[in-house]
Amino acid sequence: MGRNLILLRGLPGTGKSSFANLLSEISDSRIYSLDEYFTNSSGEYKFNFKENHLAYKNCENNVKSAMQSEIPNIIVDQTFALFWELEPYLSLGKEFGYRTYVCTLENRHNGENIHGITDEQLVKMAKGFQIELLPERLRRNGTTDEHG
Repeated sequence: MGRNLILLRGLPGTGKSSFANLLSEISDSRIYSLDEYFTNSSGEYKFNFKENHLAYKNCENNVKSAMQSEIPNIIVDQTFALFWELEPYLSLGKEFGYRTYVCTLENRHNGENIHGITDEQLVKMAKGFQIELLPERLRRNGTTDEHG
């Protein structure tokens, strides 16, 4: 089946971590998340916004290391609210020959976020989401080719 990179995105509280765990159970995948950085050895989660940039870099480095080790199935669980947040992982996927899937989760179960993100912040984050439904070849020129 080759190598697969699954990027799970969505607002805090959508169930990304729960879905990542479910996928991992049925697909023998490794999960990488910003939450890892903020979780201590006792399993206690303490978010610190001032260290968020370090968490992003840590997650990216862990994924790159997994790809270098040829881990076949990798799941990344982040908000990925803005396109630039996806770009490093899309590039890594291409560099290491991973088939990449971007999955956006919706909060249809009224899940609450555990990260202390306010309702106002959630609304602001939601406005930044962009969804790409078309393959890259159609985004470039806006038309279908002779096979499409």
